[in-house]
Amino acid sequence: MAELSRVAFQVMWNRLISVVEEQAQALVRTAFSTSVREAGDLSAGVYDQGGRMLAQAVTGTPGHVNAMADAVAHFIRRIGRDNIHEGDVYITNDPWEGTGHLHDITVVTPSFRDGRFVGFFACTAHIVDIGGRGFGADSNSVYEEGLYIPIMKFADRREVDHTLLRIIRGNVREPDQLVGDIYALATCNEIGHRRLIDMMQEFGLDDLEEVADFILSHSRAATLARIGDLPRAEASGEMRIDGYSHPVDLKVHLTLAGDHILCDFAGTSGVDRKGINVPLVYTKAYACYALKCAIAPDIPNNAGSLAPFRVVAPEGSIVNAVHPAPVALRHVIGHMIPDTVYDALDKLLPDTVPAEGAGCLCNFQVSLRPRSDAPAPPEARRAEVLTFNSGGSGARPTLDGMNATAFPSGVMTMPVEATEQVGPVIIWRKELRPDSGGAGRYRGGLGQYMEVGAREGYEFDIQAMFDRVDHPARGRRGGQAGGATTIAQDDGTAMRGKGKQFVPHGRRVMMAFPGGAGYGGPGDRDHAQIARDLALGYISAEAAQTVYGLAPDEVQDIQRRAALGEEF
Repeated sequence: MAELSRVAFQVMWNRLISVVEEQAQALVRTAFSTSVREAGDLSAGVYDQGGRMLAQAVTGTPGHVNAMADAVAHFIRRIGRDNIHEGDVYITNDPWEGTGHLHDITVVTPSFRDGRFVGFFACTAHIVDIGGRGFGADSNSVYEEGLYIPIMKFADRREVDHTLLRIIRGNVREPDQLVGDIYALATCNEIGHRRLIDMMQEFGLDDLEEVADFILSHSRAATLARIGDLPRAEASGEMRIDGYSHPVDLKVHLTLAGDHILCDFAGTSGVDRKGINVPLVYTKAYACYALKCAIAPDIPNNAGSLAPFRVVAPEGSIVNAVHPAPVALRHVIGHMIPDTVYDALDKLLPDTVPAEGAGCLCNFQVSLRPRSDAPAPPEARRAEVLTFNSGGSGARPTLDGMNATAFPSGVMTMPVEATEQVGPVIIWRKELRPDSGGAGRYRGGLGQYMEVGAREGYEFDIQAMFDRVDHPARGRRGGQAGGATTIAQDDGTAMRGKGKQFVPHGRRVMMAFPGGAGYGGPGDRDHAQIARDLALGYISAEAAQTVYGLAPDEVQDIQRRAALGEEF
């Protein structure tokens, strides 16, 4: 192979990023689960022979891709290098060697060119059901949370393990959906492999060693340069969140050391008896993501750019839970890690990080069944419907927060039409929640209202997976807190923020999702922005007067102009 230029290496680097993005889009198109098709709860990446991540798809979540960055090394160790063959496909949902809970299926495929092993493709998808108690926090150990698939071969030299498929089908509520998702995962890896081989043929590459060294060395050097420009300093951050039956304290000590950044979660609450615990791999994923967003957001994500970020946590803490701790809702805690890190980073790098946002996704799963209090329609059937929703993100140092937008996960809100198509559920209301964004010079993003019920003849259990009920997002630099989460039945019956709860026939669940917090004092907000918020319905007339100081006649004038369709 002729010596390649720096420009050629850069072109190949960009090509690899486009390859894994096509890999991810193939998964979106072919997946059976709505969590993948509609919400983008997935990841895709390409790795060298040693299991080092070279490129990740833009489509996907940091919790998946940053956790998956460590997973391929576990596959190599478990499968054994001498047992890696062309046509193999490997699989697992191990929470500690995958991406944090049993509901994530990770599939890894070795890539060969002309019989020579050159690297791996890997992808992860969140699936709707994996058996057990169902997706929720009610389990007391990981054994109750569903079917465990150790790292093993799904296909050996292109021969699918049908015994494994029979075991899977016999243990889950939606067998066709899950098996379809597994094949979609394997297929998207195959598409990535084909595009990689096309690239290698085009550039005359026999292997990826030189390309990998270029990508990883340049990414690491660029990240180290950013870290080197930071002050040598330390600071601590903390955050209290709802937890399951009692509050959870997240604590971190951040050290900017010149050649690395250390996040130490000593002092964080211990393992919970319910399924909100976080394997260390998921804690690392979101702590690294938070630092990278703040310090090196434009440097591509790979093993080289992640290497200078070090994350440690005491074993037995809620952010370093060990087997057999229940971990099904590890995202409820894990998504709060970036805001905890930012509480410390704000003390070292002012005007850099946003105010706190909703944090964890506002997810719920509905388990529908024919009503039991009276005869049900003959066509009534059981169904599982999972929907992903978001509160507001925190205001930024120079911009408002984003409405109903998931940070840090990046998972998309699922359309009502897609949710109602999956099962006999009805979304009666889904709209932005006025006044839920914390006031400030820059306003927090708005949460949402949702009203959910079932079609005639059905009752259901709802698995709530919410936070920010008792501990709403905190403002920064004088900004006010975001709106808190609320949940109740339409007859006023109180409901919990987490756990499985029965909803009888004819009843609806009324939810208000949290808003992001504000940044800077409300008195410093631009008058034109206040008027625009009022005209768009983001804030009420009362808030415009009491929080932002507008006079009653001014409020009325803005509302009149908005009714006439004038722009603000």
